[in-house]
This record gives sequence, C-alpha cells and structure tokens, in this order.
Amino acid sequence: MSELSHVDDSGAVRMVDVGGKAMSRRRAVAYAEVRMSPQTARRLHELPKGDALATAQLAGIMAAKRTSELIPLCHPLPLSNIEVTLSVRSDAVEITAVAETTAQTGVEMEALTAASVAALTVYDMCKAIDKAMSIADVRLLEKTKEPV
Repeated sequence: MSELSHVDDSGAVRMVDVGGKAMSRRRAVAYAEVRMSPQTARRLHELPKGDALATAQLAGIMAAKRTSELIPLCHPLPLSNIEVTLSVRSDAVEITAVAETTAQTGVEMEALTAASVAALTVYDMCKAIDKAMSIADVRLLEKTKEPV
C-alpha cells in the first residue's frame, strides 16, 4: 500500500500539489444504497414524478458541485457532467452517481459525495415511516483518465 496522499513525510496534512500534472478527461462512478422495508420501497415507487427521488437526485447533483467545500483537502473542480440515478428495488433504493471533468486530478470525491448526499436525502424523506433504514455499500465503482 502506498503512502497517504494528503500526509507529508512529517505526518502533517496537506493539499496535494497537482500543478505539474497534465490535464486529463476524468470520470468517476460511485454507488450507494438505502436499505428499507418493502412497504417503504413500495410507497416510494408509487409516488408520481417530481417526488422524493427527484429531490434526492437534485441534492446529489448540488452536493457534487460543493464537494471541495465539504471535504477539507479536496480541490475545487470544473465539473462538466454530473448524473445521479435512483432506482427503487423491492427493499432498497440504489443510487449511482457519475461525475466528469477535464482537470489535473480525479473526480472520485465528487461522485462519492453525490451518491452519499442522494442517499441521505432519501433517508431524510422516509425516516418518519421507516426507523430501521440504513445507508450501505457507499463505494467507488469506476474511475477513468484519458489524455486530452
């Protein structure tokens, strides 16, 4: 395992210097899941468009755009695309977030933040009817980097 990127040789935290890196087209895909009772999932699935899922989708997009304000050593990035999709299963809502940029550093944190905040929004909207919900499996699914 390599060294931590945000810690210098003396153990102090630092922002990574990406000034010497070439610009690249970068993409990251993240996932999160909100586990819930089948009754809660059924209620979400039956809502009309413009519902709780649309609110969670917008929350995820907005969060990705603010990632550098939430994660202390994260670089602010010019995001070219953010997609957040939510899918209701029989006992969960699956969330996939895609973030893209052309920059000197990756967009993993933006994708993970989008998926996490979308999951938190679903949780917030359903907590009154399901006290046993949980957010699970927040993870990076993919990251790519292509020269420009």
